[in-house]
Formats: sequence, structure tokens, C-alpha cells
Amino acid sequence: MTAGGIARDRADVVVVGGGPAGLAAAIELRRLGVRRVVVVEREAEAGGVPRHTDHTGFGLRDLRRCLRGPAYAARYRGLAAKAGVEILTRTTATGWAGPRTLALTAPSGIVELAADAIVLASGCRERPRAARLVAGDRPRGVLTTGMLQQLVTLRQAPVGRRAVVVGAEHVSFSAVLTLAHAGAATVAMVTEEPAHQSWAALAWLTAGRHRVPVLTRQRVESIHGRDRVEHVVVRDLLTDATRTLACDTVVFTGDWIPDHELARNGGLVMDAGTRGPRVDGALRCSEAGVFAAGNLVHAAEIADVAALSGRHAARAAHAFLTGRVWPDAPPVPIVAEAPIRWVSPNAVTPDARSVPHDRFLLRVDRFLDDVEIQARQGERTLGRARYRRLVPARSMHFDAGWLGRVAADGGPVTVRVAPRR
Repeated sequence: MTAGGIARDRADVVVVGGGPAGLAAAIELRRLGVRRVVVVEREAEAGGVPRHTDHTGFGLRDLRRCLRGPAYAARYRGLAAKAGVEILTRTTATGWAGPRTLALTAPSGIVELAADAIVLASGCRERPRAARLVAGDRPRGVLTTGMLQQLVTLRQAPVGRRAVVVGAEHVSFSAVLTLAHAGAATVAMVTEEPAHQSWAALAWLTAGRHRVPVLTRQRVESIHGRDRVEHVVVRDLLTDATRTLACDTVVFTGDWIPDHELARNGGLVMDAGTRGPRVDGALRCSEAGVFAAGNLVHAAEIADVAALSGRHAARAAHAFLTGRVWPDAPPVPIVAEAPIRWVSPNAVTPDARSVPHDRFLLRVDRFLDDVEIQARQGERTLGRARYRRLVPARSMHFDAGWLGRVAADGGPVTVRVAPRR
């Protein structure tokens, strides 16, 4: 049906994003008996980041098997097809045309797609050079990990011979392997932190194996080159001394931000910590019938965790479809107190006393040793957990057993760091 040149359509549930969270949500909705589930995916093929992340370790939590990234993505595409999920590829949700109605741009034109429920699973991205305010020239050879992996895995394109990797978290070490696979040597990894933020085994198997130095407490100050990158200037944050590293490629890794534009444009309440939409334990947003899942609400977790989040949102969306249940009272916000960067989920509602995986995810801004995390509401301590070490850019789990003790009229819940008792 069309009006004014705009096609109009309707589904029971629309899922925005065809990565692990979105596909897992769609498959679960079909399993629960939802008739028409449509996934909107802007890429030419669904599957998300795992399509071009060609290493093993995917699927252990959600599929109970260990797969390489492309095989994991293909597995989800196959499961979605078998379940009867409709996937609209090369289609972008550009805005909202009304309550639970999305404006889509597709090769065939503009479509307004309405639904009884919407699941936002648009994922996250790495902050590029411009967002990190790195000065210098604008030559070719400046990438993010995602761009690097697409060039190498999907296009088999050359990426250079000598690279500097900016960052030292999990994905940074993955970038070292991708560069090696493409025939490029990593000159150095550069991080402003006092140590790398990954697991020791992963660091040893990647940077250690390829003899890549990890330059800690240092920052890439500027990038130089006429046509292509020729060198970078690195500043020591302790001594203020600078040095030059010759390279032809710079890869900016990590420092994730949710793809939150659609959520923000829809007027959803946003969380200052995650920078994604605020969600309660059922992954409900501030507008009735709108849910959010995956790395849109906790950037960035591994694909398995994102997929399980998608399933959790699907079950909540199904409950809404069958009973139209939505909280009347505003939720109790959960506030992360520095040096905790964010907590997910970040709101409590009376009828959602569980969270995905029965535990919260949280991240901190700096290394912390021998501390206690507390959830407090006013003068009451609702829950606590002890940790030997908290590492920035690496999520920690915080048991959700205290949710039942939250008072609806008791004000915000604060999650904070305290000395270990």
C-alpha cells in the first residue's frame, strides 16, 4: 500500500539490526509464536560484526558450540531463515514516522513500517580518529578495527606493511592478528593506561607471539603523511617526551559508543553512562512497546552475550504483545558513581525483578585493586560484591540478587566503589 509515494507496511515486531542480538531476538520471537517478525539490516548481508571477525571463540554461550566469526554469522542467518524471519538487507531505519512506526530507506524507496513492538539492536562502533581529537594530516591508511577486518576478511584488500594500533583492549589484540594475516607487521600498540586491558593469555598469543611492544601511558599525538601515513608522533604521558614511529597504517581500536542515533531521535530516555537508551531488567525503554538489546545497551560485549541479551528482550516483547503489560510508574534509575563508567541495565521496575544472565554488567574508568562494589539506595546497602581487580574496557559481573530490595519510592539506586571490607 502506498500514499504520496511512500509505501506503508505493518509487522508484529520490527527488529532494527541484523547482528547477533537482533537475529537472536527475531528467532526467539518466532519460536514464541509471533507471526510476522521483520529484521531491518543496513548491510548487504545480516550477521553483524562476526561476518568479518575471522577467529574462533564464537557461540559458546548461546549456541553451545565453538565457531569462527563468519561461520557463527552464517549459523544465525540459517536459523533465522528456518524460523521464518523476514530480513530486509540494504535497508536503514532513518527515523520515526509515528509511535512504533519506523521510516526506512531501502533500494526500492521509502517505507513506513509500523509494528506492535520494536526491538532496537543496532549495536555499537569504535570511536574513529576525529572523535579522539588526534591532530596531523589526513592521509590514507587510518582505520578502525571494523574497517580493517572488512578490508581483510570480506574484500581481501591490502592494508599496508607497518601498522600502529591505538588501544590495548581485547579488540586491539584481535587487530594485531588481522594485520598479521594481511601480511602487515604491527610496530607498536599504544595505550594511555598503565597496562593492557585484555587477558594475559590473549596478549601473549597475539602481541607476544608477534613481538609487538605495548607502549603504556603513552598517546598517539598526531598522524603525518602526504598521500599515505608515513609516521605518527607518540607522547609519553609521564615525561611529556615525544618520539616518532614510522608506519603506513594506523588502526584505532576499542573506545566503543552505541549506535544510538535512532533511539535518541525517537525521544527515548538515554543513560549518561552507557550512552545508549535507558532500560530496565526486561530491556524496556522509556516508550511503551520499545525494547533495546545487545551492544546498544552495553558497548561492547562479545557476540554471545549480545545474542543472549536479544533473547531476553524477545521474551519481554512477547509478554508485551500477549498482555500489553507496561509499567505505569516511572522506573527507579540506577546511577553509576565514578570511577564506575556505566551499569547495564540501568533502571528498576516493580514487575521486572530479573536482568539478563541474572547479573548486571559494569565497567570502570581505571584499574582498581581489592575493592567492593555496592548498590545503595539512600542509606541502605542493597547488595555488595568483592573484586580483586577491576580493569577498564573489560566488563565485570555484579549479581542481581538485591533487586527485590529496591523500594519504588526510595529514590535512585547508586552503584559505587568502596574499600574492600
